[in-house]
Amino acid sequence: MNLRSVDLNLLVALDALLTELHVTRASEKVGLSQPAMSNALSRLRHLFKDDLLVRTPTGMQATPRALELAEPTRQVLRQIERVLDHDTEFDPAVAQRTFTVRLSDLLGLILLPQLLEGLGKDAPGLHLDVVHLSPSKTVEGLERDEIDLAVSMGLSHSTALRSETLMEDRMVCALREDHPAASEPMGLDRFLAFAHLKVSMSPTDLRFVDDVLARDGLKRRLTLNVPHWLLVPHVLNRSDLISVMPQRLASALTAAGHRLAVRDLPFASEPFAWSLYWHRRHDRNPAIAWLRAELRSIASTLDQS
Repeated sequence: MNLRSVDLNLLVALDALLTELHVTRASEKVGLSQPAMSNALSRLRHLFKDDLLVRTPTGMQATPRALELAEPTRQVLRQIERVLDHDTEFDPAVAQRTFTVRLSDLLGLILLPQLLEGLGKDAPGLHLDVVHLSPSKTVEGLERDEIDLAVSMGLSHSTALRSETLMEDRMVCALREDHPAASEPMGLDRFLAFAHLKVSMSPTDLRFVDDVLARDGLKRRLTLNVPHWLLVPHVLNRSDLISVMPQRLASALTAAGHRLAVRDLPFASEPFAWSLYWHRRHDRNPAIAWLRAELRSIASTLDQS
């Protein structure tokens, strides 16, 4: 294929089509008219000699060839974006770009409301694509330039990645306000007497609770395992279960109106830090540096509240 004969704007259309699997939504994403996007799809089909998207009873689906193209296309576009952004001025008031950020639902609840409020006021052309990945997938995504920035804790990574502490946190015990154990400080006997709810995707329960108890030959009674933190307050409010969670999450949940009692753990547990992670290739990227600064500012605001 002669690269000079290819309109590289077609790659932008291809990325949107493979992301949205819908011609109209893809056209809206990149600012084209629906007929223009349909024409781009026709040209892409001719270029790659494949249908790329086929209509099914449940909507448009990508062909195997399209699936092969999805990741390389995204990487090429991100590399081009990085070349154009490198060492250039960045004005959030007029910039048009999408940041891909790794956040769990827990961190999203803590950070996103203020971040989105700031974007709406000061950076209306900036958008967020939030992904929730495991620690290993997060490191892989940063290294492969699939993620601009990650907020997580304790990631094991090479020197290719940078990190800095964003905010300190500690684990606490949460239960409904009228729970039988809520009337007094949470002693160890009470803590172990009641059944517990655990979040299976989070390493914090294991590291800061179960491992600590195991060192003393103790074990709590786990009745429910759930995959997401935002299920926790709803379950606690309808049961006598107890949950251990980061104090910042407990504060965000109570501020949102969930009627929870928050107590210190009945045993020593080390504080920990949520950190920002990014690839060193973005050290001098003004857009990502700006986003890091925004998150630092939010964390500072949370510390003062």
